[in-house]
Amino acid sequence: MSVEIIDGTTITSFVEDEEAFSASVSDLFAELDADKDGLLSYTEMVKELQRLRVMETHFGVDVKREPEELARVYESLFMQFDHDMNGRVDKNEFKKETKKMLLAMANGIGSLPVQMALEHDSLLLKAVKREYSCTAASSNNNLLANAA
Repeated sequence: MSVEIIDGTTITSFVEDEEAFSASVSDLFAELDADKDGLLSYTEMVKELQRLRVMETHFGVDVKREPEELARVYESLFMQFDHDMNGRVDKNEFKKETKKMLLAMANGIGSLPVQMALEHDSLLLKAVKREYSCTAASSNNNLLANAA
């Protein structure tokens, strides 16, 4: 876990960087695809939703939820990803829905920076690291230009 400062621009820039975003989403998809069939089943997706603790916390405090309520939420989220309703999520569906979700988060966060605790392998942390590397590269270019 890492505590980082993030804003909507950080997320939007990451999503708009097709190379970085596609590589990160492909890595996550491969990690979730336990049986390596190129599709995510409900069971494979639920493991990620449970890891993300989508419904178990309220402002960082654990909240006891009824198993039936969690199941309904997880099923609903899975259906959001399963665009063709075949009971499996392919990489393209996963990428499209992940992009929509991240852009919605960026919109919700807006331009004011917020401090967030991020999982070490999360897409949000990858967005922050991408921003750091872009900022460092830009700073180096400015230093080189000023030295010339």
